[in-house]
Amino acid sequence: MSADNKKLFCELCPLTYKLSLKKNIMIRHIKNLMSDVRLAYEMDETPFPYLVSSHSSHLIKKGKGIDPVTQENKAHNIRLACESMNGLIIHPGQTFSFWTRVGNTTARRGFREGRVIVNGKLTKGFGGGLCNLANTINRAVLQSPLTNTEFHRHSDALAPDEGKRIPLNAGTSVSYNYVDYRFRNDTSVDVQLLVWCDEENLYSEIRSKKEFPEYYALSEEGHHFAKEGDKYYRISKIFKDTYDRASGELVKHELIVDNHSEVFFDPELIPQELLRA
Repeated sequence: MSADNKKLFCELCPLTYKLSLKKNIMIRHIKNLMSDVRLAYEMDETPFPYLVSSHSSHLIKKGKGIDPVTQENKAHNIRLACESMNGLIIHPGQTFSFWTRVGNTTARRGFREGRVIVNGKLTKGFGGGLCNLANTINRAVLQSPLTNTEFHRHSDALAPDEGKRIPLNAGTSVSYNYVDYRFRNDTSVDVQLLVWCDEENLYSEIRSKKEFPEYYALSEEGHHFAKEGDKYYRISKIFKDTYDRASGELVKHELIVDNHSEVFFDPELIPQELLRA
């Protein structure tokens, strides 16, 4: 086996993967104990008066190659996790930590097997599908003045687009507890995170006690798919746009993601008009 093809310890077999996982979890526990980061804990589900940003996503994806059981389990896991963070208040200087709120996704705590990505491959695992929740929160955070402090990416092409293309409708990776999703409130205003579900959709909102002088949106340029070797990729550039609330003028157009995501769904479902040589 060449040096380029040499497997990592965690890739040798299921046992070495579990050992690596336990090591990473323990290291993160130690780092969290030694950290001086001020985490957010206060809860109040009464909505703050000003809506800063919002995003929603479908709980259940349907289509060719999509397992309905893991989709139903994903929806269950998301509903369970929402209970741990709906109404969280993030005071100025405080940080939201996804795993501090959710905790370990064990069967004993009621979590079920959903779809997860392990070593670049789709498989099943307890708590699977929570990346959908983290991503729905991240979409709202990106359209706000809040600051991402820990963000891990996986593919933005896990399933075909449902209707109109939404930039970064997927792509946020979380894995208990060492692959966290965190954002910090660097403003001078208290903000609130609301997350909830109805029968079909997941919703997230960032709300504030005072109105901010700017508002934000995401835009995408050059979106297409391309075949590279034996694999297909979604390619685009994604920007965070900042607008002055009073005038409506664009004041900042900031590249946040140079997207190059491996396609995990059947390539035959890629719209032909978006496929480039």
